[in-house]
Amino acid sequence: MSDFIMTPTQRNLREKTRAFVRKGVSRQLLLDMDADMIHYPREYIQKLAANHLLGLRFPEEWGGSGLDWSSEVLALEEIGVLGASLACLYSLPSIIGEAINIFGTQAQKEKYLKPILGGKLTVAEALTEPRGGSDFFGATATIRRGGDFYILNGQKRFIVGAEGADLFLVYARSNPDVSSHNAISALLVERSERVEVQHVYGLMGTRGGGTGRVYFRDVKVPVENLIGQENGAYEVFNQMMIPERMTSAGGALGLARAALEISARYADRRKAFGQIIREFEGVNFKVAESLTRLDAARALVHETARIIDSVGNSSYVRRMVSEAKKFSTETAWAVVNDAMQIMGGIGYTNVYPIERLLRDARLMTIWTGTNEIMSLVIQHEYFKELLSTTPVGRDVEIDATNSDMEGEKVYE
Repeated sequence: MSDFIMTPTQRNLREKTRAFVRKGVSRQLLLDMDADMIHYPREYIQKLAANHLLGLRFPEEWGGSGLDWSSEVLALEEIGVLGASLACLYSLPSIIGEAINIFGTQAQKEKYLKPILGGKLTVAEALTEPRGGSDFFGATATIRRGGDFYILNGQKRFIVGAEGADLFLVYARSNPDVSSHNAISALLVERSERVEVQHVYGLMGTRGGGTGRVYFRDVKVPVENLIGQENGAYEVFNQMMIPERMTSAGGALGLARAALEISARYADRRKAFGQIIREFEGVNFKVAESLTRLDAARALVHETARIIDSVGNSSYVRRMVSEAKKFSTETAWAVVNDAMQIMGGIGYTNVYPIERLLRDARLMTIWTGTNEIMSLVIQHEYFKELLSTTPVGRDVEIDATNSDMEGEKVYE
């Protein structure tokens, strides 16, 4: 967002977040996470909470700042320069908090949301399963009612934050006789001896975020931990797509910006054939294209944030958040690739963080729904909107010389 259209509150938030990124996160933490020496940086979450940076959108009574999406994406871009792991861990209280804030009871907000935003309770979303990634309806984890408890069984994988999570938001099949969206429930599951987390992945990038496989074995979950209605998780899931995809979009902006700045500064120092390489069109055109992509992605993300703030949730919002996630993460991937190309061989080494950012950026086009799923949502919502409303403005279809020749307009 341009400084010219920021409010004073937004400027202060941006500077506060930048200060945290500069001073609150050590270089050694980033190196140790990427080396898999640290699997979950709990103190990072605690520092964010101490700086009142968690859950910016949530009411102050629960520990939030009472801000909006337009403000949160500003902070997300600044956090994004740290890479995908820390950006994702920063986003988890916003993602899980969304479910509790929108669908939770007052008791759930008091017991869980307040300590989450206070950095006292760490969280993870348990959605993906070995048999299904983007297939929400393919969930095979199950719950069955047993008095005042549900009994949860099943497993989840690729769960970011799992290794350090005190609380999981779990989607499980609660109606085994139905194969529709009315068959799954969402519930809050506290860590216990019946919740086993395994560190089993050698990730290409986005390391140190506690990604693990989670096994639930006859876990007793109080009925009051149900989020929303029984068999009603589809509504929760639809709402959760907003923070999941917007946090990915916002973080991708920061990652791309970091890569562009590193490569542009390098191009202004590195000499070849007697001149600095940014004077070559093969280099400076890549900078121009990357900057244009990044500005376009930022504009889309902020426009989408304003739409969410104004509209809430709707089919139009689902389309826009999917566009924002798809375009910003693909932009990050393209910008980091061009940054590495500008820097040549040295960009492929760990002398600069470009190679780490490249590994991080690759996952962003996969998680929270692959970008192919984003395309599916985008076109579906667009056609639904286009074909269910009367065209507004000019009927441009008639602006052809022979537009009245109905005999030529054969559709089947």
